[in-house]
Amino acid sequence: MARTPSTMLPIGTPAPPFSLPDTEGHQVSLEDFHGHAGLIVAFISNHCPFVIHLKDALTSFAQDYEGRIPLVAIASNDVGSHPQDGPEHMAEDKRIHGYPFPYLFDETQAVAKAYEAACTPDFYLFDGDFKLVYRGQFDSSRPGNNVAVTGDDLRRATDALLSGAVIPEDQHTPSLGCNIKWKPGQEPDYFSRG
Repeated sequence: MARTPSTMLPIGTPAPPFSLPDTEGHQVSLEDFHGHAGLIVAFISNHCPFVIHLKDALTSFAQDYEGRIPLVAIASNDVGSHPQDGPEHMAEDKRIHGYPFPYLFDETQAVAKAYEAACTPDFYLFDGDFKLVYRGQFDSSRPGNNVAVTGDDLRRATDALLSGAVIPEDQHTPSLGCNIKWKPGQEPDYFSRG
């Protein structure tokens, strides 16, 4: 497992559009989230230890902000090399952990590339106009570091957005997790930029 940090997409970047199937087979698109104060897009996977470490806390987080800031999770791993991350397993994972948010399958990996996603988990917080206001870690907890999983970093950013405050740049700590499992020959060029 490669320990990979977020690419840290520039603040102010418009949310790239998406239209992807959820675990029930319904198409979910960016436009479905108009009318809210913001939107959280999370790239996760079923098998990654970094994601497993925070799955239940992510469920609690989403429940806490339900009706105010929706969250949508996207799985983009290559299921050829990692079949445990495929749609049928995603549906089971959603059921087991009680995810109250849509869990979408990015089969072509085009959405992950559009967001310059690098790892699972990777988090993006957009305002009501779908402009990026925070990207980075859920919190500083990692498997084995004995730091409690609280979601503090994403909570501070989300609370600031809801209150109309600016999110200080020093709060933007990159996430760290498993690298997204790209299809052969499909690793995006943003990893080679300096």
